[in-house]
Amino acid sequence: MSEIYVTGHRNPDTDSVVAAMSYAALRNALGDREYVAARIGAVTDETQRMLDRFGFEAPLLIKNMRTQVCDLDFDHPPLLTASVTMDLAWRTIRAEAIPSLPIVEEDGTLCSLLSAGDIAEYDMQTIQSSRVEELPVFNLVSVLEGQLVNENSFVVEAVSGDVHIALPQSFEDDSVLAEDSVLLCGDQPELIAAAIRKGINCLIICQASIRREWAESDSRTCILSTPLDARQAARMIYQAVPVKRFCEKRDKLISFHLTDYLDDVQEVLLKSRYRCYPVLDENDRVVGTLSRFHLLRPRRKRVVLVDHNEASQSVHGLEQVEIMEIIDHHRLADIQTGQPISVRNEPVGSTNTIITSMYQEWGVVPSPKMAGLMAAAILSDTVMFKSPTCTKKDIAMAERLARIAHISLEELGKELFSTNAADDKSAEELFRADYKQFHISEQNIGVSQITCVDAGALLNRREEFMALLGKIRRDKELDIVILMLTDVLLEGSHLLYVGDDEVMAQAFSVTPKDGYLFLPKVMSRKKQIIPMLTALWG
Repeated sequence: MSEIYVTGHRNPDTDSVVAAMSYAALRNALGDREYVAARIGAVTDETQRMLDRFGFEAPLLIKNMRTQVCDLDFDHPPLLTASVTMDLAWRTIRAEAIPSLPIVEEDGTLCSLLSAGDIAEYDMQTIQSSRVEELPVFNLVSVLEGQLVNENSFVVEAVSGDVHIALPQSFEDDSVLAEDSVLLCGDQPELIAAAIRKGINCLIICQASIRREWAESDSRTCILSTPLDARQAARMIYQAVPVKRFCEKRDKLISFHLTDYLDDVQEVLLKSRYRCYPVLDENDRVVGTLSRFHLLRPRRKRVVLVDHNEASQSVHGLEQVEIMEIIDHHRLADIQTGQPISVRNEPVGSTNTIITSMYQEWGVVPSPKMAGLMAAAILSDTVMFKSPTCTKKDIAMAERLARIAHISLEELGKELFSTNAADDKSAEELFRADYKQFHISEQNIGVSQITCVDAGALLNRREEFMALLGKIRRDKELDIVILMLTDVLLEGSHLLYVGDDEVMAQAFSVTPKDGYLFLPKVMSRKKQIIPMLTALWG
C-alpha cells in the first residue's frame, strides 16, 4: 500500500507543520503505518526552534503531488544482461507475455530494449545468410542442450563460419569440409573423421553416439554433441547469438524515470511509435517497463489535508490526488472531492487542539516530546491565548498537553516568541514565512503575518517592507497586499499595506497614513482581518 501524506498549507506555520506530524503519529500509533507527515514549504525560524526544542526533524518536503511514473502499475519483467542468447530472450518474452524485454548491463543500468519483432527480423535475415560470426561456445552448448565432446583439449572461446547440414552427397563437397565451416551431421563416422582431419571450425554431431577417439582428438575443431536433430540444431545455432548484437543502441531509446510526471510522459508517448519503454530509478537502473495502457488508470497519491481546506493554499497538483480527510479550523472553502470523505472542522484557535481531542477519543497518549510540540503549536496559533480565535477548549487542551510534557506554558510561550526578526534575514524571507492569498468577491489580496514580542525592530525596516509589498502587488496582480506585525506585548497589530486607502479606512474604521495603521486588540488574520474585508466587499 502506498503512503498517505499528511500535509498542511503552503508557507506553513508552526500549527500547520505540527498538525501534520501529530496526526501522522496518531494514525501510526493506531496501526495505520502508511501515514507520513509532510510539508509543502520551508519551516519558519519559530517552527525550527520548537522542533529543535523537543528533538524532532522537520517533516518530508514535497513540492507537488502531480502523478508520476512511480504511481503507475507498470510491468516488472525479468532483466537479462546483454550476453544472454537470443533463445533465452525469446523464451522469456513468450513466458512473460510482454512486447519487449529490457536488456541491462552488469550493474543493472539500461543497455537496450529487445522486442519480439527484433527477434523475428533477425530470424528472417538468417535465411539469406547462413554465416555466423564469433559465436560464444558457451552460448552454443546452451541452446543445443548439448556438451563439448573434446572439452579437455579444446581452448577456443568462439566459433565462426558458414553453417552446413551434411547430406549423403556432402562428403564430396569441398566447401562442407572447409576450415571456415560449421558442420552439422548425424551418425556419419567417415564424415566426422574427415572433418576432424581437415580441422574445420566447428562440428556438431546430432543424435549419434560419440566415439572415444573423437573425444580424445587434439584437433583444433570444436566438437559438440546434441540430442536435437539436424534441422532443429541448424535453426538453434542462430539463436545462440548474444542479444547485444541486435538491440537498438541506448542513445536511440526513449526511457522514463520514476520521478517523471505523467503529463510529460503522455506528451512523449503521443509522438512515439514504440509499444514499450524502460523505466529507470534515480541511479539509472532499470526497474520495469511502461506501455500506453498503464497510463489509463494511474494510482493517485493519497493525502490528508490539515490546517487548510482551500485549493490556493494547498499542494501543487491537488487536482490529481485523492483527498482522504480534512482536519481544519478555518472557514470552509473551495476544495472538491470525487467521493465522500471525513471532514473535521471546529471553531477553535488551533488545528492541534482538534487533533489533541482525537488522541483523547482514540485513547492514545502522545509522547511527552510530541505533547510539548503540540502545546507549542496551540500557543503559536492562539498567540499565547490572546488571539480572538482562542477558545476555552484551546486552553484546556494546551494545559493537558503541558502536564504530559512536564513543561510550563508560560515559559514555553516566552521561548516561542522571544526571538525578534533577525537582522540577517531579508524582508522577503520574513514576509513569506506566513503568507496567504485570498479571493474575496472579485478582489485578490495577500496577507502576511509576523508575530513578535516587540515590533519596533521590524518597523525600523518599514521602507524595505513597503518596497517589497509594492513589488508583490505588481507581480501577482493583487488588489491589496498587507503585512501584519502582531505585537504580543501590545496585544495589537501594526499594518503595512499597499492598495486602496479608502478600502482600508472603511474596513477597519481608522484613518491610515502612508500605508500604515495600528489596530489594537487585533491579533488574528483569520478572524479579524479577512472577515472585515469580506464584510466590506459583501
